[in-house]
Amino acid sequence: MSSELIVGRHGAVLHLTINRPEKRNALALALLDEIGATLTSHASDPGILCAVITGAGDKCFAAGGDLQELDAIRSAADTRAMSRRGRAALDQVRAFPVPVIAALNGPALGGGAELALACDLRIAAPHAEIGFLQSQLAVTTAWGGGIDLALTVGDRRALRILATAARIAPGRALELGLVDWVCAPGQALESCIETFLEPYLCRSRAVLEGCKAPVAAARRRAHAELAGVEEERFISSWTSDEHWAAVAALAKSQGR
Repeated sequence: MSSELIVGRHGAVLHLTINRPEKRNALALALLDEIGATLTSHASDPGILCAVITGAGDKCFAAGGDLQELDAIRSAADTRAMSRRGRAALDQVRAFPVPVIAALNGPALGGGAELALACDLRIAAPHAEIGFLQSQLAVTTAWGGGIDLALTVGDRRALRILATAARIAPGRALELGLVDWVCAPGQALESCIETFLEPYLCRSRAVLEGCKAPVAAARRRAHAELAGVEEERFISSWTSDEHWAAVAALAKSQGR
């Protein structure tokens, strides 16, 4: 296990912490693999009632994919492989047999928003915006996030969120159903998580599995039907001149 993912167990709760605060918890592909593999390895543990995924520090839950790593992916074949690798990891989040909660310690942006939406439920710190910012770089969602977004807020709202690349504040995200709980001002995220989890930890493993099973089955059907559409559009946009011009402009603006 790498130092970039901290895994712990507190009672009946499995905790995964993305530990790359110096890179705003950017999601390298190996880190996504590790998140998926960790959940898979704990999936049959009867003592686990919930899992929580969060980020280290308070600056960012996850600021998207690791741009330095992704910059080398240029061909359609490599783009498809990257998309499928990330989707496979997030599918393990979606498939975990009991609720997975994203505890947003800071903004969830781009691929970080896709990870947050792959979870079943979301808690947000008062400054934790959600932003599907992909269209700012002339690309579309890669790992199933567009599908999850449409399932969560509806087709029309999902289209607007994706096309405008809006950064959605926690209060508005709560209204839209993007998050399920916003921490009180000044409340520690750990305290917020404990309060949120209380009603879930009162249930048995069998009940929680039974509650999640039909929901997860519905998500699987939607992804099975729509993943090919999302993937092809992502490959087309990622390999376009427009995307790489936007990447170059961003790098220039950041002095890279």
